[in-house]
Amino acid sequence: MPTEAETEIIDRLKRCGTATLSTILTKRGLNHVFVTGVAPLPGSKPRMVGRAFTMRSVAMREDKLADDKAMNPRLNMQRRATEECGVGEVLVIDCRGDASGASGGMMLFERMRLRGCAGVVSDGGVRDAWEIAETGFPVYAKAVCPPNSTLAHRFIELNVPVSCGGVAVYPGDFIAGDPDGVMVVPQEIAEEVSRQALDYEEQEEFILRRIRAGAPIFGTYPLDGEGLAEYEAERAARRKG
Repeated sequence: MPTEAETEIIDRLKRCGTATLSTILTKRGLNHVFVTGVAPLPGSKPRMVGRAFTMRSVAMREDKLADDKAMNPRLNMQRRATEECGVGEVLVIDCRGDASGASGGMMLFERMRLRGCAGVVSDGGVRDAWEIAETGFPVYAKAVCPPNSTLAHRFIELNVPVSCGGVAVYPGDFIAGDPDGVMVVPQEIAEEVSRQALDYEEQEEFILRRIRAGAPIFGTYPLDGEGLAEYEAERAARRKG
């Protein structure tokens, strides 16, 4: 279960879009934290925030596949991940960008949903996509892929540093997803980033209201002069209240 401090970070991040998080992280010099090539499952518009629980794969090789088929199912990494990914955590699956075999499907992800996991991010394929989307469980993947994982992947490690969609993900990092995609927020700076992002989000909401009221872009985006003074006054009043 998330701690009280983690819950506060998660609550703030849930109120921020991935575009805002990208802006804040870029200002801090982090330019490689957007998981490229993954998208929500077709027909879904998920929002997802949680800490990373990771699973790493290597390419399938036939001699190892035979060993795996003879293995006790309780040792299977996909099944272990399904049961070991914690409440409020996001399973991040490193498929090396290969979507020719599914990294999971309805049965595994439904179990995770019922256990209280926050979602899944995979830079590989996912099967049973329409069924998963109907459950509302947040899943991001590179592609829909009916063939199972053994065509392409051998999952070998849990909760180790991985690469997913070109991003290094360490266990415990904060993963934030919305309809635009997925951002990784390093755990060491998540507290500060979540506060900065929420402040930025509030300013963006003010800017949008001002534009919709007829204000020109100049002086509004970015705010300066009268627009900035108006925002600061509104912000100060809100903080007092």
